Amino acid sequence: MTAVAMVAEFNDVAGWTADAVEQLGDRYAIPAACRGSSSPAALAWLAEACELSAGTRLLDVGAGVGGPAAWAAERFGVRPLLLEPMQTACRAAARLFGLPVITADGARIPLRTGSIDAAWCLGVLCTVEDKAVLLGEIHRVLRPGASLGLLVAVARGPASQAAPDGNYFPTQRELVSLLTRAGFRLTEQTNRPGDAPLSWSRRAEEVTALVTATHRATRAYKLAARQGRRLNHLLATDQISMQLIHAVVTEREAVWSY
Repeated sequence: MTAVAMVAEFNDVAGWTADAVEQLGDRYAIPAACRGSSSPAALAWLAEACELSAGTRLLDVGAGVGGPAAWAAERFGVRPLLLEPMQTACRAAARLFGLPVITADGARIPLRTGSIDAAWCLGVLCTVEDKAVLLGEIHRVLRPGASLGLLVAVARGPASQAAPDGNYFPTQRELVSLLTRAGFRLTEQTNRPGDAPLSWSRRAEEVTALVTATHRATRAYKLAARQGRRLNHLLATDQISMQLIHAVVTEREAVWSY
């Protein structure tokens, strides 16, 4: 069930989102492709913390439909590279934004050591059981001193039985330990800042409404919707909080071996 729910949430919905954007227009692409992972305020905080600038080679690990990377390219002139294991999501990102996409898992990134200037991993870490391997691979491909931006759902206490399928929320202590042992230094952290402006939210909601009207009867839609309800319940009851993290590479060799 976990595998099926995750595919529905991150693969099927990605394709439906691209279909809806193509019906509604290009202005809907970035807000819709960032839904569930990032607001403009969160992206701006991460971009400034990571000191993104024109020409920065930015790797987005678990990029989904590619909205955050497209936003960074539009606002800061970065050169994004998307890494995403779900094939439909990769095709959706290419359709919507024309960005380079690698279909691969973050546990084995097919890039040279030290070849990336900065990395993002937004809303992905909690969906990975072996977080050490993922962080170790990101560390490997980043150049010395490079920045990592994270959006992470952090657990305030013991794991809840109501967590979405396939989600493993770290505590704050666990998160800091994982970063340190992977060779990162946590430099800044904040709660997810600011709601999206109405113009952004309205476009994202129109895409969601079209996806719902078209696919609400399908099993995949129902599974994805259940995932969203469970996550929203945990947020509403303060069992988890969304945290923005800026970390930097501190050493070339990580402690983890894999």
